Amino acid sequence: MRHSTALRTAAVFAAVGALLLTSACSTGSLSSAGSGDDASAGATDSQVTTGTVGVQGDIQDISNFCGDKDITVALADGFGGNSWRKITRAIFEAEAAKCPNIKKVLYTDAQGDTQKAISDINSLVAQGVNVIVTFVDGGEALLPTIQKATAAGVKVVPFVGSPGGTPGKDYVDFVSEDITTYGKNLADWTIKTMGGKGNLVMLGGIAGNSYSQGVYEGVLEAVKENPGVTLLNTDGPVATDWEPGKTQQVVAGLITKYGDINGIVADYGGGSVGGIRAFEAAGKPFPVWSANDSNEFACLWYEYKDTQPTYQIATESSRNWIVTVALHKALAAANGLPNDEPSTYNLEIIEDSTDQSKQPKCESSLPADAILSSGLSVDQLKQLFQ
Repeated sequence: MRHSTALRTAAVFAAVGALLLTSACSTGSLSSAGSGDDASAGATDSQVTTGTVGVQGDIQDISNFCGDKDITVALADGFGGNSWRKITRAIFEAEAAKCPNIKKVLYTDAQGDTQKAISDINSLVAQGVNVIVTFVDGGEALLPTIQKATAAGVKVVPFVGSPGGTPGKDYVDFVSEDITTYGKNLADWTIKTMGGKGNLVMLGGIAGNSYSQGVYEGVLEAVKENPGVTLLNTDGPVATDWEPGKTQQVVAGLITKYGDINGIVADYGGGSVGGIRAFEAAGKPFPVWSANDSNEFACLWYEYKDTQPTYQIATESSRNWIVTVALHKALAAANGLPNDEPSTYNLEIIEDSTDQSKQPKCESSLPADAILSSGLSVDQLKQLFQ
């Protein structure tokens, strides 16, 4: 499904820009396997810096990269089926609307199907888009398609989900948080709050996606440093499809299988709420739980904190705003302009129920799956979810 959305977005999210200038993130490791020499001609002539590390405050204004020639941009989403993707799309469209020379904004949703993701990108190239920003859920299976798009002159920037390959050669750059560090930071907090012992689970998203695997690698690092902790899912992240209903089913199965679960690290707070309901339904003590931020995830802690003494939560930013950096870098490359914004952003814990200075933020006027750190204001989130 694709839509031309620039005009609608400009009306609804005109005020997003000021908020998006206050962000930061970081990336997972990239594989060089499968790099194609043919792609390099489309990427190495760019003045876009790759591989640098920074914080959200290093993000620049898009006006530096708009240029003046007419441009068509696209967001190729590997999976658009949850609120995180919906918010990220809104931010992308609002950011693109700030450049008057961006005449068309296209969107595709591969619905978690790698073959459809490949077809979507090929279709966008055939339509003559200048820029493709893409969340690669299919991992390295998408790399040959991205290389072909780059060789065709399209400026491609993957974000958060890595296709492997080499930034600056196979595509303009890869933008994300430091995924492994994200996983380790949350696991370190979770294990410490568990008292350094007990059973731990890591919940991921769609089976086989590169992002969840990167988070899992960080969790493994933390577990290796804590011999009193047993990681129950030793063969990789538990697939939840990043969907609350599926997460509830999966966690219910884990409770039945293992009995006692003392801590959970998840890469999606919005899905985690389903897992919390599974503990409630099973009549089991709620575990220590860490994830990225989500309104209902925080609100549930306030609901249960007095009756569930073992239940503590911590979050890092859901960093939807990182899509703006991907767009900036792709536009800079398309216009032959320099861009030295960081590729990788360091995140820190922003909510911690055990720390009085970082208490979870519950906004009762917003929908359950709103994300307060997204870069959208409360009013903009209300508009998006109405």
